[in-house]
Amino acid sequence: MSNDITYLSAIELLDAYSTRQLSPIEVMDATLARIENLQETVNAFVTVCPDQALMVAKEAEKAYGKGGSAGTISGIPFSVKDLIQTDGVRTTFGSAVFSDNLPNTDAVVVQRMKESGGILIGKTTTPALGHKAITSSLVSGISRNPWNLDYTCGGSSGGAAAAVASGMGPFAIGTDGGGSVRIPASCCGTVGLKPTLGRVPNEATSDLFGSLSYTGPLTRTVADAALMLTTMAGPNSGDPWSRGQPPLPDFSAMTGSSPLKHVKAAWFPLLGNSELDTEVKSIVEAAVAQLPTLGMEVDLAEDILDSGDAMWRAISYSAQNARMEEYLESCPDRIDPSLRRNMEEGAKVSGLDLQQGLFARSNIYRAIESVFDQHTLIVTPTLAAPPPIANFDAHDEIIINGNTAGKLRAAWYAYTHPFNMSGHPAISLPCGWTNDGLPVGIQFIAPWYQEDFLLQVASVFEQAMPWADKRPHI
Repeated sequence: MSNDITYLSAIELLDAYSTRQLSPIEVMDATLARIENLQETVNAFVTVCPDQALMVAKEAEKAYGKGGSAGTISGIPFSVKDLIQTDGVRTTFGSAVFSDNLPNTDAVVVQRMKESGGILIGKTTTPALGHKAITSSLVSGISRNPWNLDYTCGGSSGGAAAAVASGMGPFAIGTDGGGSVRIPASCCGTVGLKPTLGRVPNEATSDLFGSLSYTGPLTRTVADAALMLTTMAGPNSGDPWSRGQPPLPDFSAMTGSSPLKHVKAAWFPLLGNSELDTEVKSIVEAAVAQLPTLGMEVDLAEDILDSGDAMWRAISYSAQNARMEEYLESCPDRIDPSLRRNMEEGAKVSGLDLQQGLFARSNIYRAIESVFDQHTLIVTPTLAAPPPIANFDAHDEIIINGNTAGKLRAAWYAYTHPFNMSGHPAISLPCGWTNDGLPVGIQFIAPWYQEDFLLQVASVFEQAMPWADKRPHI
């Protein structure tokens, strides 16, 4: 067991609780102290609720003292991205417009975590409405990468990934509308899972039937991600995509000790983008080269997608404008400048533009399914380059290999957003670090509802290329 309890996995904490080596109060005290020590530099939290967390930790401590527990994750600290409602805890959606919003109900995923004994420690930072892949906002300022504070932690679940990477709780709930779990996971060296569409209910989204938004775990280990998924997943009447899904498999016996069998992977170095950073390419290719030793057959695949940037902007920016347009007159100074620019573009989207974007979504699904006709797994880099600087303007073009590669969505995270369109489960895992000490992620994608297979692949990869012992020197 590690000497630093803030870096123990949830699985290790549960074992330590059951054997009375650690208490939930002891772990909560250490976690809250860690948050207090790092908040000024990393800025991962917008709201912390220490009194509430300690009260629940005492209840968990009593239950363990009686030889039991209050649930499957009893006494485990977890944070929640500030786009997700929390009963009695401020939920700003990353926007100054909603800076005083105090919900009176929990989102389904938060309710399930609490009912299973998890302890809410606070809300992690996010850009307004999760509208960009850089975590900064008028509410919380700039959040930073714990591996190097000069760089971004990614977004829009940036605070969640930064918190997990720096020992501020083993569990973080994030949301992913275009890569917003996997992008910061890659930036911060954590595990980030986007489940199948509807696998984890997302009842609060404005467009239930056209949803691009997913809720998923950010953790330091694959086993912890599986435990979180087990806790959060399952049908709920509030989300039509969650209904009728096959039962979630039992992950409790999942190990990475045995090689995989009958796994045929399609490896895509490019996926709708034209540039891949040389160092990132080298790191990810080295990881891909290890896959055959883990029982995979790997085929180098040619790009099957065009850049989906224009289509994505038509759908997302028009939705952002529709949601926030009413506040342009009443409180314009509370709308983040980068969100305002999105809204201005969204206001110009025609009905024809929007419908063509929706048609393109169907074509992306078909293209990805055609890969699964011949393969059981898709492999890509998670991002095309290391994280940009922390105050990067999301509307600027990113430079890759000395070339102006395009806007972030088209050039940097081209690998993530297609799977929001298609609905397939995807996971980002650390696969190396750059010479500057910044994490690099590899992404695995599986067919619909095959999270068990995806997590088994991830677990085998983790056993072969472990990362949990690596920690940022903050």
